[in-house]
Formats: sequence, structure tokens, C-alpha cells
Amino acid sequence: MIEVVASAIVESCLNRLLILEPELTRSLENCKHKVIAVELRDWQHTFAFTYVGHQFMVFSQYQEHADCHISASLETLTKLTNPSLLTQLIRQEKLDLEGDLQLAQNYSSAFSNIHIDWAEHLSRYIGDAPAQQVINSTQKAHVQGKTIGSSFKSTVTQLCQDELKVTIHPLELEQYKMHTRHIKNQAAQLEQRIQLLLNR
Repeated sequence: MIEVVASAIVESCLNRLLILEPELTRSLENCKHKVIAVELRDWQHTFAFTYVGHQFMVFSQYQEHADCHISASLETLTKLTNPSLLTQLIRQEKLDLEGDLQLAQNYSSAFSNIHIDWAEHLSRYIGDAPAQQVINSTQKAHVQGKTIGSSFKSTVTQLCQDELKVTIHPLELEQYKMHTRHIKNQAAQLEQRIQLLLNR
């Protein structure tokens, strides 16, 4: 039941995206009527979608043949907006892909080039000047939010490493690894010496 609702929401969002960004229709021209199936490892469920020209169709519990089948976690799928990462994620075994690689690259490229003019769409409801002001304020708030988030993360990391001693510093971890490797090498040498003595 949840999967059916999720597929309906995704289908609605994708079709709304086609209205907001007309360029997407042209970008997906080569993908028309081809089925791409996406298995979400987090949910252990497969969704499939196809672009049929000016409209997306999304299916849950898809069992038929797909032109391209992708299996990955939700976190990995969010990185697919950068087409150059596709082959890198496959090599790292974070993503499995069977079928038409070009189809996956076309979709990735099409969605990475989305640039919705929110001010233009918003101006239909509140006018040009207020729409531009809202968008500028939103962008400013987004930048400030990222700065605050980065500062907070840095502060929490320092607190945990230096003050509370809950986690170790990356340099300490590197030293520990080097020390462990050194002990392992010494143990291997000692084992060889003992083996030589026993053979004599």
C-alpha cells in the first residue's frame, strides 16, 4: 500500500517537473517509451518509470523486463544528478546497473541540467518584484543555513574530540593504524624466525 502511494507521489512530482521545466521534455526525447527500473536497497522494493512524451508513468512492484535496471541505496541515488559519478559508483560497488547504460546516463544528464525559474512561476501569483524578493531571500537563507550547519558540525566535532573525548581525532586514528601495521609486521617476522628454528 505504501509503495503504491509512493509511486503515485513520485509520478505526480515528475509530471509537475515537466511543467515547471519545459527543457526537460527535450532532454528526455531519446528516452521515450524506455523503461528504467530502480531497486531501492533500503526498502528492498523496485519501482519503474517510463517517459511516454510529455508525461511520466511510475509503477510499483514492477516485474516485467526493463531496458535498464539500477540497484542502489537512496543516498547513492541522490548522487546520480552528476552523470560523471555513474561509472565511479559502479566501480565502488555502491550501484549495480544492468542493461542500457546510455539510458541511465541520459536520465542523469537530463535531471542534472534542471534550472527552474522559480521567480517566473511565482510572479504569476504575487507579481514580479515580490517574487524576485522571495527568491533572493530564500537563496540567502539557504546560504546562511549551509554556513551555520558547517559551523555547527565543526563545533560538535571539536567538542567530541577535544573536550568530551568521545571520539578520536583523525590524526590519532592514523597513528593507531600505523602502530597496528608495525606490530603486525613484527609479529610476522617473529613467526618466520620461530618457523625457521622449528625447521632446524
